[in-house]
Amino acid sequence: MRRTNQEIIYLEETEELAKFAKALGHPTRIKILNYLENQSCCFTGDLLEVIPLAQSTISQHLKELKDAGLIQGEVSPPKIKYCIHQENWGKAKQLFSDFFNNNGKIISCK
Repeated sequence: MRRTNQEIIYLEETEELAKFAKALGHPTRIKILNYLENQSCCFTGDLLEVIPLAQSTISQHLKELKDAGLIQGEVSPPKIKYCIHQENWGKAKQLFSDFFNNNGKIISCK
């Protein structure tokens, strides 16, 4: 079966939304994003001051957010500077908004 361009775009957007949702599926990652959204950038050490977890745990959460494209890192040896990936963050907000606004119809089960 051949897919139309509209179906392909729909599938890509659905997959992207799921990728973002998975990355947001942990409270620590949400806290990291909230922190980064109010900063121009930060280093892992900065996050250790506001999130009481081991550095390795925070690094793993940063990796998940980076793999999802929600943040980006710039290597400044021996540290990595992190910030929100503005384009993808805007895309994530739009996809979630569209999802909740277009799929927000409440159907009563009887």
